[in-house]
Amino acid sequence: MVHTVNGILPLKIGLGILALLVLVAIFAPLIATHDPYALGEELTAPPGAVHLLGTDGLGRDVFSMIIYGARTSLLIGVVAALISGVIGTLLGGIAGFYRGPLDKVLTEVNNIFLIMPTFFLILLVIALFGSSMLNVMLIIGLTSWVGNARLMRAQAMSLRERTFVLSSTAIGESRIRILFKHIIPNGIFPIIANTTMNISGAILTEAGLSFLGLGDPNVVSWGQIVFNGRAYLTSGWWISTFSGLTIVITVLAFYLIGDGLNRILSPKLRGHH
Repeated sequence: MVHTVNGILPLKIGLGILALLVLVAIFAPLIATHDPYALGEELTAPPGAVHLLGTDGLGRDVFSMIIYGARTSLLIGVVAALISGVIGTLLGGIAGFYRGPLDKVLTEVNNIFLIMPTFFLILLVIALFGSSMLNVMLIIGLTSWVGNARLMRAQAMSLRERTFVLSSTAIGESRIRILFKHIIPNGIFPIIANTTMNISGAILTEAGLSFLGLGDPNVVSWGQIVFNGRAYLTSGWWISTFSGLTIVITVLAFYLIGDGLNRILSPKLRGHH
């Protein structure tokens, strides 16, 4: 019971911050004070009444860019994390439940991705196929499933020996049905928590790509704002500072949600209740 109580507070804080961010993203046109793409005459103007968080080197309103950037960064983070969650759950479930040669092959693939410098692989793919938002989401999702696969494999290996799974096998249920009806639904809790944390990882990866100038140039993202402000750190500190703080707060929100879910949903902790 103590673990559940300890998990509820960070979960509530994280969900509160996330709810605010989602509302900002949805109502961006109503909240933004300027067109985030519109060039202005006031270059690197400090925060004030007209431009709440100042302007960047091209005269664009930083506040409005951050508001619209919420849409991009949240979308990339959620979609990439969902892709990694689905792939990791399926591969880990298959490896842990079927075992044998299939498990060995999938484990080796998992190990290859573990030792591979993922960020450099992402850089390579972006350089070859372009930095559109779709490509960024796909490549981050396709390279971040390893943790989920390892968690699901461990869950499947444990669950396959449980009485209800053995009973289902004994009455003739197909293995694929057992996998999707019993193994994955009962082993999904750690993956839910880990996937939530992966959202923050995806947002940071996209921010890193944008900071290197490899983000989608056609959309506004927080990482792109930080990238644009790097040349004005002394004369326009607000450009990178406020967008950087937004990234930190968002990453913290998803970490708190993931940590709270992990404390509440973890089977080991639930066993003490």
